[in-house]
Amino acid sequence: MPIRIKVDAYSGHKAEERPRSITIGEKCLKVEEVLDRWYGEDHEYFKLRAEDGYIYIIRYDRKGDTWEFVKTEQA
Repeated sequence: MPIRIKVDAYSGHKAEERPRSITIGEKCLKVEEVLDRWYGEDHEYFKLRAEDGYIYIIRYDRKGDTWEFVKTEQA
Protein backbone atom coordinates (compact mmCIF):
# COMPACT_ATOMS: atom_id res chain seq x y z
CA MET A 1 0.00 0.00 0.00
CA PRO A 2 1.52 3.35 -1.03
CA ILE A 3 2.40 5.91 1.64
CA ARG A 4 0.78 9.33 1.37
CA ILE A 5 3.26 12.19 1.27
CA LYS A 6 3.20 15.96 1.03
CA VAL A 7 4.50 17.52 -2.19
CA ASP A 8 5.15 21.15 -3.03
CA ALA A 9 4.57 21.23 -6.77
CA TYR A 10 5.04 23.87 -9.42
CA SER A 11 1.77 24.58 -11.19
CA GLY A 12 2.22 26.10 -14.62
CA HIS A 13 -0.36 25.70 -17.34
CA LYS A 14 -1.85 22.79 -15.36
CA ALA A 15 -2.09 21.90 -11.68
CA GLU A 16 0.57 19.75 -10.00
CA GLU A 17 2.86 20.04 -13.00
CA ARG A 18 6.25 19.28 -11.40
CA PRO A 19 7.35 18.43 -7.82
CA ARG A 20 9.70 20.97 -6.19
CA SER A 21 10.00 19.29 -2.78
CA ILE A 22 8.68 16.19 -1.05
CA THR A 23 7.96 15.52 2.61
CA ILE A 24 7.95 11.93 3.82
CA GLY A 25 7.13 11.81 7.52
CA GLU A 26 9.23 14.58 9.09
CA LYS A 27 11.85 14.58 6.31
CA CYS A 28 11.52 17.41 3.76
CA LEU A 29 13.70 17.14 0.65
CA LYS A 30 14.27 19.55 -2.21
CA VAL A 31 13.89 17.98 -5.65
CA GLU A 32 17.15 18.44 -7.54
CA GLU A 33 15.98 16.96 -10.83
CA VAL A 34 12.95 15.25 -12.36
CA LEU A 35 14.50 12.29 -14.20
CA ASP A 36 11.37 10.83 -15.78
CA ARG A 37 7.62 11.23 -15.87
CA TRP A 38 4.94 8.91 -17.17
CA TYR A 39 1.18 8.60 -17.07
CA GLY A 40 -0.93 5.72 -15.82
CA GLU A 41 -4.65 5.27 -16.07
CA ASP A 42 -5.41 7.22 -12.87
CA HIS A 43 -1.96 8.44 -11.80
CA GLU A 44 0.98 10.52 -12.93
CA TYR A 45 4.36 9.08 -11.94
CA PHE A 46 7.59 11.00 -11.31
CA LYS A 47 11.11 9.63 -10.94
CA LEU A 48 13.24 12.28 -9.26
CA ARG A 49 16.58 12.85 -7.60
CA ALA A 50 16.36 14.61 -4.25
CA GLU A 51 18.97 16.63 -2.40
CA ASP A 52 19.93 13.57 -0.28
CA GLY A 53 21.19 11.87 -3.45
CA TYR A 54 18.49 9.20 -3.53
CA ILE A 55 16.14 8.50 -6.41
CA TYR A 56 12.45 8.56 -5.48
CA ILE A 57 9.44 7.40 -7.43
CA ILE A 58 6.24 9.16 -6.44
CA ARG A 59 2.82 9.34 -7.99
CA TYR A 60 -0.03 11.79 -8.11
CA ASP A 61 -3.53 10.35 -7.82
CA ARG A 62 -5.55 12.62 -10.09
CA LYS A 63 -8.90 11.34 -8.87
CA GLY A 64 -8.11 11.64 -5.16
CA ASP A 65 -5.84 14.70 -5.56
CA THR A 66 -3.21 13.04 -3.35
CA TRP A 67 0.51 12.25 -3.62
CA GLU A 68 1.96 8.85 -2.75
CA PHE A 69 5.46 7.48 -2.22
CA VAL A 70 6.11 4.39 -4.35
CA LYS A 71 9.79 3.50 -3.78
CA THR A 72 13.37 4.70 -3.31
CA GLU A 73 16.49 3.71 -5.25
CA GLN A 74 20.12 4.49 -4.56
CA ALA A 75 21.64 6.88 -7.07
